Amino acid sequence: MVSGQDKTLTSERIYLSPPHMGGTELERVQLAFADNWIAPAGPDLALFEQDVCDYIHASNAVAVSSGTAALHLALLAENIGRDDEVIVSSLTFIGTVNPILYVGARPVFIDSDAHSWNLDPNLLEDTLRKWSKSGRKMPKAVIVVHLYGQSADMDAIMAICDRYGVIVQEDAAEALGTYYKGRHAGTIGRAGVFSFNGNKIITTSGGGMLVSEDEEIISHARKLATQAREPEAHYEHTIIGYNYRMSNILAAIGRGQLTVLEERVARKRQIYDTYKNALNDIPGISFVDEMPYGRHTRWLSVMLIDEHEFGASPEDMRLALEEHNIESRPIWKPMHMQPVFSDCEMIGGKVSEDLFTRGLCLPSGTAMSDAQLAYIIDVIHEVAAQ
Repeated sequence: MVSGQDKTLTSERIYLSPPHMGGTELERVQLAFADNWIAPAGPDLALFEQDVCDYIHASNAVAVSSGTAALHLALLAENIGRDDEVIVSSLTFIGTVNPILYVGARPVFIDSDAHSWNLDPNLLEDTLRKWSKSGRKMPKAVIVVHLYGQSADMDAIMAICDRYGVIVQEDAAEALGTYYKGRHAGTIGRAGVFSFNGNKIITTSGGGMLVSEDEEIISHARKLATQAREPEAHYEHTIIGYNYRMSNILAAIGRGQLTVLEERVARKRQIYDTYKNALNDIPGISFVDEMPYGRHTRWLSVMLIDEHEFGASPEDMRLALEEHNIESRPIWKPMHMQPVFSDCEMIGGKVSEDLFTRGLCLPSGTAMSDAQLAYIIDVIHEVAAQ
């Protein structure tokens, strides 16, 4: 045990990013129960969509069952399908990539830049230039992931894709509250996707949202999300739809959560600053900088460990933290390294592979106490001293 720490800290597990209620969610759910708005449709659903639009300054939104479902609908709304290719960040969660397969298209993975950890605009430009010169069919879309709450360089990416006539979609599942030059991540491309999974900065237990300035995209996505039912008294269907709509009860939770989002962002950033200030001087430990063009929400605080300089690997650190009942997790394993995508094309790869080798996500829950945070830091210092 780390000396000088309260024994209760070792008995209570410290999770990576657990849900954190704001206090009004239960009241909103009880009101929905009292009014019998239990079914998928209901007033909270439309109000939650409007609340999110108001917060991110978007015009149209549809709330759905997950961020993955939202991205699936975004691809369908753009008629992306069989024999199409979609360029997508390799350093991401598989939920970014699976919808590409759902519509029958092929993912082409692309590497990150070493500064933001997001899609490398220079590599993207080189790739599209080569494809254009060779006569290769251009990708139907580029999916940009705003990793761990840091925005990609959207001006550069949008300019490149506009030049070659390629649609940009944003996976902002980890980036609600993230800014890029004063604009909210998720509102810059043709469509943006957010997640309200249980580990996200705010949660509806499970859920997601698709946003776009194009009303037709959202209108079509809304139809697809409700089994593509036609406006008839009976059930009429001319195309295949999905059961993707968020329920009114979950939307009620989301409305309560959204009221404390800025508090959650502030706490996430404070947690990151505490880690960095306490650990950055240890040889072999480093952290990603906030890019000058935006606000990093620090959804998860990620530490990089140079095994040779530090004297222990990220896995050694993870196991040491686990011995003290502290959950941590490796950085996302790049998609091009996943066995299920072994046949897919990869552009670059060294940066994302290096980040995976060295990265460890530290507990970042906004309900975590200062004493718990200090305890985690003490454990890391203890490993460093060995």
